[in-house]
Amino acid sequence: MGDALLPLRTERLLLRPYEDGDLEALYEMHRREDVTRYLPWSIRSLEEARAMLDRRKVLRRFEEDGDGLVLALVLPETSTVVGDVDLQLRSVEHKQGEIGYVLRPDAWGQGYATEAAAAMLRLGFEAFGLHRIVGRIDARNEASARVLERLGMRREAHFRENEFLKGEWTDEFVYAILSREWRP
Repeated sequence: MGDALLPLRTERLLLRPYEDGDLEALYEMHRREDVTRYLPWSIRSLEEARAMLDRRKVLRRFEEDGDGLVLALVLPETSTVVGDVDLQLRSVEHKQGEIGYVLRPDAWGQGYATEAAAAMLRLGFEAFGLHRIVGRIDARNEASARVLERLGMRREAHFRENEFLKGEWTDEFVYAILSREWRP
């Protein structure tokens, strides 16, 4: 994709690729049950977080199905990593992508997820020429649903008990927005 587009800057955040020095911040997020509650993976050990960091550092391609970009959300004034946001290329042929985000609890409720996800929608539509971007969430995650709705995404699907996660059947909501509906 070329790193010329990175880092991204928003009103309050710097969105940049993960670096080696981000291990502690990533581990602090991924070791918490309140953070991973609605995610398709459980809490991670330090070694699992290190392996995840190694994978995230190189996720910077956007050419083939399955490629993606994961960026750390950094508060510029303190260089604090407060979460991450990703954009995945789901279909080159159909120009479809998917966004996601994870924040540490002390960053919840401050609009960072919306701000970062909006930057990724802009990147997907304006730089990568996507036609449609979706967000898939656990149906119990009301805060994440509000983020997607604030972005102008509409709920298109409610899949009942479609995934068995962490010992229980869970529902999933799918939100989406088309390029012609996107208003930065």
